[in-house]
Amino acid sequence: MATRALILVEGDPTGNGLLYVQAAQRLGLHPITLSADPAQQDYLAAEGLEAIRLDTDNLDALIRECSHLGATYDIAGITSSLEAFYATIGKLCRYFDLPGPNPASIERCCDKFVQRQLLADAGVPVPAYRLAANATDVKSCAAEIGLPVVLKPAVGAGSSGVRLCRNADEVAEHTTYLLGGQHIWRSSPRILVEEFAQGLYYSADIMGNEVIGIEAAEFGPPPHFVFRQLTFPAPLTDDEYKCIADVSLICLRALGLGWGPTNIEFRWTKHGPVVIEVNPRMPGGPNPKLVRLAYGVDLVTEHVKLVVGEEWDLRRRHSQTAAARNLLPDRDGTLDWIGGDSQATAVPGVAEVKLFVKPKTPIVRKGDYRDCIGHVIASSPTLAQSEAILQRAATLISWSITPFSTLGKQEQSPAPHLAPSAQVAPSKGVNREQETDADG
Repeated sequence: MATRALILVEGDPTGNGLLYVQAAQRLGLHPITLSADPAQQDYLAAEGLEAIRLDTDNLDALIRECSHLGATYDIAGITSSLEAFYATIGKLCRYFDLPGPNPASIERCCDKFVQRQLLADAGVPVPAYRLAANATDVKSCAAEIGLPVVLKPAVGAGSSGVRLCRNADEVAEHTTYLLGGQHIWRSSPRILVEEFAQGLYYSADIMGNEVIGIEAAEFGPPPHFVFRQLTFPAPLTDDEYKCIADVSLICLRALGLGWGPTNIEFRWTKHGPVVIEVNPRMPGGPNPKLVRLAYGVDLVTEHVKLVVGEEWDLRRRHSQTAAARNLLPDRDGTLDWIGGDSQATAVPGVAEVKLFVKPKTPIVRKGDYRDCIGHVIASSPTLAQSEAILQRAATLISWSITPFSTLGKQEQSPAPHLAPSAQVAPSKGVNREQETDADG
């Protein structure tokens, strides 16, 4: 009898990639990763996992490789932990008659302009928005909407290329960055210009048509949108929770979603919840781990069950509070050293401490998810206790970054060298004034 295999197209090296591999193994499946560069997923070599190099942007190449693997394995399912490949996953699943998402719905959702149109037509509250193709369009769109505005690529993920622009100079500067060859586009260059919706940030984690829970998050300093701290579940009243859950289900219907995982981001404004983004995939970063710690629901494992045609179980096993602190550098330069992770791990209530970088690594901040150099996760019965544990553990982690010299090839940084104790400052929570200066 052929071995049942789960095909994984690419994987997030610092996010859910390894979680999907581990979930497959727990379910008795043989995970096989298809990747344009398997070395980028360092967990593959570390765990001795099977990986095949090929052009994962080429649907025909993926079909040929899966057909070839089908001669040796019983392919139980195909999926990915990355949004960029989710529409392709849907097409592969349809070709091989396997359970999977609707590729047309995924493609519509991944185009942020089309997504906005569909949501607005369904009566979902969204920020005012315009689509721009060039600098002149961006300038006029920003003037129509009114400053401040958020500029973002029409297709993208992880806050890449997303920036809050508070004045005309910042609008011009970021437009030049996006259209001047520095930003890597996944599609033809189109810029979404959006009203800046101010308010506390929440996101709904959904499987199928069921809202599993809602988390709260805080961002680092503007103008970028890099998560600094995440809390699950969010401290909401019953009415607030119901309001966000109801709007979430309307979003699913409007976009033709409802198979597998969806993550919907909100800002709670003076008018109530406003939808910032609908992501037709599993949330990245530590989110699935927070859900598992808080509720005992393993979203990744339950998703894999759905992918291979098994019945999932989304029942809560317990009720705790889990929180994560991302470690964010405050400058560019060379990482001299980083430490304290073993001491932080020993703090009672800490569930995980992970460092994503090693000494001598160049640190060049991008203003998106790639800026995170590690995280700390804590869990306890109450929000106050989890936050106290997180704070205690995070202050035990320190690092030193030497700014690039003016003669170096990397980006210059005039900031002075900080003492190790000062290096933990980027990992501390933001204040409420900063919260209103960020957008997801």
